Amino acid sequence: MTTIQPACEVQPRGTPDGGLSHEDCSHGLTKPGAPMLRQWRQRMSVKNCALRSFSPLDFNYIRPLLQPVTLKRRAVLQEPNRGIEYINFVETGIISLMTVATGSILETAMVSSRGFAPASAVLGARTSAHRSIVLVSGHALRIRSDDLKRLMIERPQIRETLLQYVQSLMVHGSQRALCGVRHQLDQRLACWLCLACDALDDDVLPVTHDHLSTILGFRRAGVTQTLNLFEEQGLVGKMRGVLQILDRHRLEQRACCCYRRIATADGRTSSPDYAAASLPQSMQR
Repeated sequence: MTTIQPACEVQPRGTPDGGLSHEDCSHGLTKPGAPMLRQWRQRMSVKNCALRSFSPLDFNYIRPLLQPVTLKRRAVLQEPNRGIEYINFVETGIISLMTVATGSILETAMVSSRGFAPASAVLGARTSAHRSIVLVSGHALRIRSDDLKRLMIERPQIRETLLQYVQSLMVHGSQRALCGVRHQLDQRLACWLCLACDALDDDVLPVTHDHLSTILGFRRAGVTQTLNLFEEQGLVGKMRGVLQILDRHRLEQRACCCYRRIATADGRTSSPDYAAASLPQSMQR
């Protein structure tokens, strides 16, 4: 398994007990509320939504155990049925969760700055069912699995907060499974492109036709043909190794109902069209 190297050493500020350091005092942080204000600023500087959702006290509890790491493209962070050593809270980039079978591999879900992987550690599992691969390079804050398990025992609120993301990931995976057997390539591709844009908060996606072929489980020729059609319709622009979304609104209209359901579970939209799920497949466009 490819290992990832720390992007930098963790350098917590202040004293070990959470008080003010000499540097803090020299900047005038001497009022009674200064340590709490500093802790709040540190929590807000984190991009990962799961970590940001912690209470200030819970975040201060977990913060010293978080280590910044670089997520290198194509790095394998976790193999299926292997012991979980680290949990990565994504700050930037995308981790792809792949289901692996004999001669086959298919993406089950993608993990962005809204979550962490492997999520099964929060459920008490010692191994993961998925292969975790870095699809888009970025950064993460990782914690040892044993440390996280200890924290969840000492502070049950931490587990409760993380379980909220596990729930959304379960919706993501189950909806993608349904999508794979019910919807056409153009719908699934449009859905995935919209999800990836949300994950990166960007309209430029550094993915190749080969990546999309593996992720969606379709032949490369079919993916290329569909992308050519999207380009003719002004939905995307193609460059070597990069796709640019040109008309996000129309691309969402091409996507199946799975996009809205997954986006809603992730907290990206507030008014899902659940009625669409009961429509015939031909009408779920």
